[in-house]
Amino acid sequence: MDFALTDDQTMIRDAAESFLGDVSDSAAVRRAMDSENGFDREVWQRIGSELGWCGVAIAEAHGGLGLGPVELALIQEQAGRRLLCSPFFATVCAAATVIAEIGSEPACAQWLPRIAAGEIAMGMPLYGDVGDWATHAQAIQARADGDRWRLDGVAARVADGATADVLLVFAETDSGLGLFAVERAATGVELNPLPTWDRTRRFAAVRFAAAGAQRLDSAARIDDGLSRAASLLRLYLAAEQLGCAQQCLDLTVDYTATRKQFGRVVGGFQAVKHRCAQMMVKIEALRSAVYGAAACAAGRVETRQLAMECIMARLLAVDAAFYCAQEAIQLHGGVGFTWEYDPQLYFKRAQAAANWFGNAERLRAELADALLDDAA
Repeated sequence: MDFALTDDQTMIRDAAESFLGDVSDSAAVRRAMDSENGFDREVWQRIGSELGWCGVAIAEAHGGLGLGPVELALIQEQAGRRLLCSPFFATVCAAATVIAEIGSEPACAQWLPRIAAGEIAMGMPLYGDVGDWATHAQAIQARADGDRWRLDGVAARVADGATADVLLVFAETDSGLGLFAVERAATGVELNPLPTWDRTRRFAAVRFAAAGAQRLDSAARIDDGLSRAASLLRLYLAAEQLGCAQQCLDLTVDYTATRKQFGRVVGGFQAVKHRCAQMMVKIEALRSAVYGAAACAAGRVETRQLAMECIMARLLAVDAAFYCAQEAIQLHGGVGFTWEYDPQLYFKRAQAAANWFGNAERLRAELADALLDDAA
C-alpha cells in the first residue's frame, strides 16, 4: 500500500499548517483557554465558511467535499500540533462521522449539509469505545412522544457541551441503543461545565429532563456503523496526537539550539541529541501508522481490519504523545513545567487524550483478543 501523499493532499496539509500557525499560535491558544467559550468564534467561522474543512470527509451528495479520512487526518495532525481550541473535533471528527456511519438517510440529509457548511457546532461525549457508548447510554432513557422523543438522564462528559448548538448522545430505548440530537437551548437541558486538566478542550455534564430530541440512527446500520465510527474516531485522535508529538520535538529542538550551559548550547551535547533522536523515531513510527490506518479507512477495508489498524495507531499515539511531551519538559530544564512555556500544555493534552476512546490498557486487551481469535 502506498502511503505517499498526493499533490492535493500535500496542499491541504500545508494550507492547514499555514493557517493554524497564524490563528492558533501560543498566544492565541492561551487567549482561547481564558475566554468564556473556550475558542475564538471568528476562527471557527473561517474554518467552516472560508476553508471548507467541516466538509472535507462528508460526501458531495450531502454538501461536503467528498474527500475522506486521509485528508481529515492531515488537518487533525495540524490541529493537534497547534492545540486548536475549537468545536472542530467534536463536530467534524466525532458527530459527523457517527451520523454518516449509522444515521438514517433523512438524518444524514438533514444534518450533514449543515455541518459541512459550518452552520452548526455539535457536542458529543468522548467515552472509551463502542462498549462505553452502550454502557453510558443506559444512563439516558429515551421514550417516544409522537414524532419526537423525550430524553431523561445524564451524559457525563460531553465535549463542547456547554457551547455547542446541538448535542449528539446515545440513549437507551425499548428496542435498544439509539442516537439522538438535542438542541442545547431546548427546554429540559441543564448544562454543567466541568473543570478539566486540559483547558484547551472543554467538557460539560448534561442533564436531560423530558428534553425533546430527534432520533437519527438507522437500525440496519447501527451495529457495523458503530464499530467503523469508533475506529475512525480513534484514527482522528491519533492524528491529533501525532501533531502534538511533532510540536513537542520542534519546541525542544528550537530551545536546545539556543540555551547555553557550560559555555555550549545544550543541543550540542550528545545525550540531548540522543533523546531528541528517540523522540523523532517514535514520531515517524506513529506517522506511518496513522497514514497507513487512514489509507485503509479511505479504501473501505472490512470493519475488523479497520478496527485493528486504528487500535494500533492509537496505541502508538498514546505512547508517542506522552513520551515526547514529558521529554520536552525535561529537556527544557527548569522552565519546562512553567506556565510561560508551552510543553506543559502538550503534556496535559497527552494525559487527557490518553483516556478518550480507550486507554492503552484497554486497547492492548482489545488487540490481544482479536489476535487470539485469529489464532484459535
